[in-house]
Amino acid sequence: MTMVQVKGVAALSLVAGMVLGAGAASAQQHPRLSPARDVTVVYSVQPEKMPKPVQAIVQFKAEGDKLRIDAPDHAGSTILDRPAQRVTLIMNKQRVYTSFSPKHGLRNPFMLDMTMQYAPDGTGSVAGMACDKWTITSPHGKATACVTQDGVILSEEGVDADGLHGKLEAQSVTYGPLADTLFQPPADYQQITAQMPIPHGAGPQSSAKP
Repeated sequence: MTMVQVKGVAALSLVAGMVLGAGAASAQQHPRLSPARDVTVVYSVQPEKMPKPVQAIVQFKAEGDKLRIDAPDHAGSTILDRPAQRVTLIMNKQRVYTSFSPKHGLRNPFMLDMTMQYAPDGTGSVAGMACDKWTITSPHGKATACVTQDGVILSEEGVDADGLHGKLEAQSVTYGPLADTLFQPPADYQQITAQMPIPHGAGPQSSAKP
């Protein structure tokens, strides 16, 4: 889990570097790697160096294996398309978006990945829901997670694939159909590229909080 980037959620560019590579599957025991049905989860997220948690609203689209992350102030959104290996950043104030394929593969702290090693560690309960506990090992260290049997991460704490520390915990979980349009940029927003100037105030710090 790349927790330090979650500060960027509140600052609009939350997932510019939020990624967990989609590695090849193995025969090891592991939790379900992504939710089996559409679900919306409100998380409390706290990177190691942040004095207090921030909130992230995360929506998972089971069909198509897509994920959307919104800041609570709706300043911006990040859409991750795992099969297509695409990241889309949406800036609502400026009504623009950009889309790109990360050079080193798509990663994010809200979906699991087979590049790590998993070991079962009992059961737990978070946000009133039962979950299975897992110890996760990467080259940088260890993390623990509690995951529902249908693939929703309810909590995670420790070292991520990039060696960063942090934790997240679900505050609420709501199952229900999610429209395909939630995982697409608005049709009336302008697409910008690396060669184009971002409209005034659209930078990552524009909605940052001290």
